[in-house]
Amino acid sequence: MMKTIKILSFYLLTLLPFNANAQCGIENFAFKSGEFLSYDLYFNWKFVWVKVGTASMSTVKSNYKGQKAFRSSLITRGNDKLDNVFIMRDTLLCYTNQELAPLYFRKGAREGDRYYVDELWYTYPNNNCHLKMHRIDADGEQRWKEAEYKSCIYDMMSIFLRARNFDAATLKIGENIPMPISDAKSLSNSWLKYTGKTTLKMKNGNSKYRCLVFSFIERENGQNHELIRFYISDDKNHLPVRLDLFLSFGSAKCYLTGFKGLRNPMESKVDE
Repeated sequence: MMKTIKILSFYLLTLLPFNANAQCGIENFAFKSGEFLSYDLYFNWKFVWVKVGTASMSTVKSNYKGQKAFRSSLITRGNDKLDNVFIMRDTLLCYTNQELAPLYFRKGAREGDRYYVDELWYTYPNNNCHLKMHRIDADGEQRWKEAEYKSCIYDMMSIFLRARNFDAATLKIGENIPMPISDAKSLSNSWLKYTGKTTLKMKNGNSKYRCLVFSFIERENGQNHELIRFYISDDKNHLPVRLDLFLSFGSAKCYLTGFKGLRNPMESKVDE
């Protein structure tokens, strides 16, 4: 479900140099070690929403090459119903330092009839952000390349941790937030657009949450395409409560079904 998130560079070319290792981090107030989130995935099948899989994400304190770090993982699994349309078995892993600057990323994905692996290693020489990239294609061919930027680059996991710590109180409706995301292949022109607030009723009908709403948009072939619409809890946790996915083969929704180990009270939940 996260495969649609790619990388952005259009905005990076216009930014000034900076102290990369410091500026690539952000103060973390949204989560702590031991957080676990679970989701159900639904697909629109002949005008009926059918449960087709699950996803889970966990974050714990760890160690990466001798420095204190956060280790985050995301696992998505389609069930038999989805397998009849599109096989999905994704496992994502990232390490960041305690200020959430990225250190390492890996994605192993079986999507449809292909399996591939992406890896990124981050270093910060001369106040730049250096990426070492490795991809194992579906045919088994291994590709290596390196690139260095004067601005921060993230992956689809570390940008998620960073985005949860944005100060939504400073955002204006219609404001765009550059999303400098990378995988082992390319950079894309993409961003988050803040579209306002809403109260969202969950799939089970028993829970409601006050939410901030964002759209993830990619520009390709001269046109803007909304890929994902995020409903984020309007509290200090900034949990994704629902995701609307606009896929090449249809529409899907991802609902939060459980959480534990939160850093902050779930103040966005509305009493019935």
